[in-house]
Amino acid sequence: METLQAIYKHQLIAIIRGVPPKDAVKIGSALKEGGIRLVEVALNSPDAFESLRMLSRELGREMKIGAGTVLDPEAAFSAIQAGADFILSPTVKAATIEMTKRYGKVSIPGAYTPTEILSAYELGADIVKVFPASGPGYIKDIRGPLSHIPLLPTGGVNDQNIAAFKQAGAVGFGIGSSLVDGKAEVTPAFLRELTAKAKNYVAALEQTMK
Repeated sequence: METLQAIYKHQLIAIIRGVPPKDAVKIGSALKEGGIRLVEVALNSPDAFESLRMLSRELGREMKIGAGTVLDPEAAFSAIQAGADFILSPTVKAATIEMTKRYGKVSIPGAYTPTEILSAYELGADIVKVFPASGPGYIKDIRGPLSHIPLLPTGGVNDQNIAAFKQAGAVGFGIGSSLVDGKAEVTPAFLRELTAKAKNYVAALEQTMK
């Protein structure tokens, strides 16, 4: 429940993809400086499990660390063993949700259609990631008949439209390359810029709460 409450409170999940472990911790620290408290390591990153271990060890007291792009229960188990607090997937797989819940972690599978979203929730998802997030209007439409299901749009969310997504009823947001450019060289200037971008996201979200 602690992790789930943290997601509801902080809402912004910064996605770290394509980054080696030595840079993942630097990026995580820069995000923390900018006010981000939730990070996701995509498992299709170099040595992703080592990144999870290092982030959990270095920043786990101040941030919740998740694993993303989790495609099967074996990957979910390995991520949990490496320190992941929550598990995100691009799709709905019952065995992955079951494995995540077995170890008391937060399950956030990805779905798009109303049928997929309902199925994910009935299988035990804590939150359903709407992927790809085609726009705030779609979130609003889905919440019409499925208002009891917490939705977390991912892909296409930025600091300019996050208020609209929030108003549409999203409980959280997966923020990818618009925040963390996994292809950029991790220099001191990059990290300073990342902290500034993180602050912009936090400020944009705070505006929706006033």
